[in-house]
Amino acid sequence: MIKHIVLFRLKDNSPAKCAEAKEMLLSMDGKVNLLRGIAVGTDTLHSPRSYDVALEVLLDDMAALDEYQRDAYHCDVVKAYLAGAAESSVCIDFES
Repeated sequence: MIKHIVLFRLKDNSPAKCAEAKEMLLSMDGKVNLLRGIAVGTDTLHSPRSYDVALEVLLDDMAALDEYQRDAYHCDVVKAYLAGAAESSVCIDFES
């Protein structure tokens, strides 16, 4: 299994915008068939080094991760939304 984790720092990190981003990410559940699991959380510490929203998805293998990166809903809806909402992001992918 592959864990794909992305942290987002939002341009507007108000509670409402963090909740909106969380719901957008969670909207992939049931729409992106490659996902074997999805978890999304918002930051509770709010330190200067904190990111605002975290995404964790579980995929079968690297081929599934590659497909996920091209999935229409993921790209056209979720990534498009986050491209406008996020100031920055970091990512890690690893075998679990």
